[in-house]
Amino acid sequence: MSDGFMVAARIAMTREGFDRWLDTPAPGPDAIANPGEMFDGWFWDGRRADTGWRNAAVGVTPRDFFAERVRRVGSGASVLLYREGALEAYLFDVGYVEREVHTALLMFAAAGAFKTEPASDAVLFWAEAGGGLREPDWRGWLAVLSVDEDLSRFTPASGLPRAALADSIAALRPVEDRFFQLVERLGEEEESWDWESGEAFTTTTPRDELFVDPEVLRRPER
Repeated sequence: MSDGFMVAARIAMTREGFDRWLDTPAPGPDAIANPGEMFDGWFWDGRRADTGWRNAAVGVTPRDFFAERVRRVGSGASVLLYREGALEAYLFDVGYVEREVHTALLMFAAAGAFKTEPASDAVLFWAEAGGGLREPDWRGWLAVLSVDEDLSRFTPASGLPRAALADSIAALRPVEDRFFQLVERLGEEEESWDWESGEAFTTTTPRDELFVDPEVLRRPER
């Protein structure tokens, strides 16, 4: 999993809120107070993020975005669940795919409107060959988006206590485990695939309810 880039989030909300969020179009970068300062204080400190937002799929709903990711095989993997009173997400992409990363961040910023807890929720962005979460004092974190009800903002390392980051990482461990279950199953299927047949690898595993909420793949009534 070299060059793996991950986005992970856990945002407390009701089931109704989750379903409404799925059909909420991704807002523009102004849903985040400081989009250009995404990397400030982290591993890419000094790198501006302004151009990355141009590639975000503004107006696309989370339902369509994640359904598209679930259908794709080979370039990434996604877990998106409603579990124990919260939206839980864990996204993996090969390389820094600006469209995927920035679109997901805008969608999680929009999730703030459906929050049920007053405290900020942290959305983490990082790169790690193994695809897993790291320790709070790891120096490789790329960005942390603090999601609030009215407006989200990127928080530099200096503005985020280590204990708060540790709590966010701990809360993400269950969805991280689901991600690795998904990776393991896909790896086993690829190993057993008859590659000599010349047929492209196909799988239904990413559609399993262990990894994606069934509502994501249901087409809403128009």
